[in-house]
Amino acid sequence: MDEGKTLRRGWTTGACATAAAKAAYAALVHGDFPDPVTIRLPGGETPAFALARAELMEGGALAAIVKDAGDDPDVTHGALILVTVRPLARGAGLRFRAGPGVGTITRPGLPLPPGEPAINPGPRAMIRAALEEVSPAPDAEVEISIADGERLAERTLNGRLGILGGLSVLGTTGIVIPYSCAAWIDSIHRGVDVARAMGIAHVAGSTGSASEAAVRKLHGLPDVALIEMGDFVGGMLKYLRRHPVARVTVAGGVAKMTKLAQRRLDLHSKRGEADLGALGALLPDVALAARIAAANTVAEAFQIAEAAGQPLGDAIAARAWAVAAEALVPAPTELEIVVFDRTGRLVGRADFAAVGHSPSLPLKRR
Repeated sequence: MDEGKTLRRGWTTGACATAAAKAAYAALVHGDFPDPVTIRLPGGETPAFALARAELMEGGALAAIVKDAGDDPDVTHGALILVTVRPLARGAGLRFRAGPGVGTITRPGLPLPPGEPAINPGPRAMIRAALEEVSPAPDAEVEISIADGERLAERTLNGRLGILGGLSVLGTTGIVIPYSCAAWIDSIHRGVDVARAMGIAHVAGSTGSASEAAVRKLHGLPDVALIEMGDFVGGMLKYLRRHPVARVTVAGGVAKMTKLAQRRLDLHSKRGEADLGALGALLPDVALAARIAAANTVAEAFQIAEAAGQPLGDAIAARAWAVAAEALVPAPTELEIVVFDRTGRLVGRADFAAVGHSPSLPLKRR
């Protein structure tokens, strides 16, 4: 991505489905497909969408739109969103159905109950409003499909959330803001919600696949207890503060956990690298501290310290615990920090303790 480049915004799956639904319903009511079709988003914007397909058929109408997510690396960018609208008996109201490529909810804790199609409340409201522009009090079945959606869903967290058979139809504003990471943070929140609804008392957030595999093995946790927080440790902890569980483990590699120990709640590289000088200062040996400060990476710094018989892991875990606990207070939660190297070996740990009661060294404020 070029620095300084103005990134182009795109449209959510929910906005595309709304436009396709409006076009199909208009064809049912008036006999013609509006192309392009204009919708009104919750914020007042009125984008227009070109139709990729438009078919009147016996018992319904189908319209399809190719999703444009702008410059965001969205898994559904370029996907074909198809909506079939079928008339229902007068007074039946509006019903939603998952077509091929759209998932079905199978676990509690999500915004809709198990058995419902994974079409979120935001898109449902947008679709209802769009159809009411065509004709008040619509009585219709709206079936949403996403071409190749079941395969695309394998690249999302849907399976872990209990959304099976395809993708979710998402979007509260209708607009995709490039690199906002809103969808990732939302998936963290939904993961916590599902775990709580299923009575899971211990969840573990991990920074990546290696630390997730390691913490799963360490505690024998089921999939539903594993939260793929990535760099958004702050986003996970602040949500858990408001929606607590009994036990929380934060797991990560040496570099990410060093950043957390240095009071970073967003661990992305764009927020800055770990301070190797501060890392070396944790050791009493001045010469060794200087070598660590001059290391190329945090991983190399850990190797230098371990070779000298001065493991850093527990010290980093203790300081990371203090930072994470501060974000969790006053949740009635016990917190643990575990630090793994690239092979999945446990190299640092701050054991479970109630937040507000540090299990080890106090946090040094700089």
